[in-house]
Amino acid sequence: MSDVAESVEVEEEVDLTGANAVIDKFIDMKGALMPVLQGIQEHYGFIPEPTVHLVAERLNVYASQIYGVLTFYAQFHLKPRGKYIIRVCMGTACHVKGAGRIGDTIAERLGIGHAETTEDLKFTAEYVACIGACGMAPVIMVNDDTYGSITVQKTDEVIAKYQAMD
Repeated sequence: MSDVAESVEVEEEVDLTGANAVIDKFIDMKGALMPVLQGIQEHYGFIPEPTVHLVAERLNVYASQIYGVLTFYAQFHLKPRGKYIIRVCMGTACHVKGAGRIGDTIAERLGIGHAETTEDLKFTAEYVACIGACGMAPVIMVNDDTYGSITVQKTDEVIAKYQAMD
């Protein structure tokens, strides 16, 4: 086998039925790209590469334009994310009250840093600019649940709670 053949990545197998259903819903709408991408992400949990090419073909848009949108907006994700998204506020109030220690604790306990996901797809860690709960600093969120006045010990308890789920 040649070096070229060995270095070619195998494209992931993705059932495109869900993506086609989303596209069908918006195909005749002007400015359909954003709602199509949002719908695809909602269906798959992220934007799989094969869906980008499908959208490009069906909406008559260059894949490079789609990647431009996907990389510009933080709401879109090109890799699978965990079931539980842990957001660590790194805003000024949280930073002053020890958010760095909380981020370090999550990294140590789960083996992941910012924008990383555990191998079992259970957790994704994200360090965010501000959660908007400065009076409760430092703050983390796990999906839609907010935990304020968080300490290293409380962080361990929160992680244990979500590890025990499922």
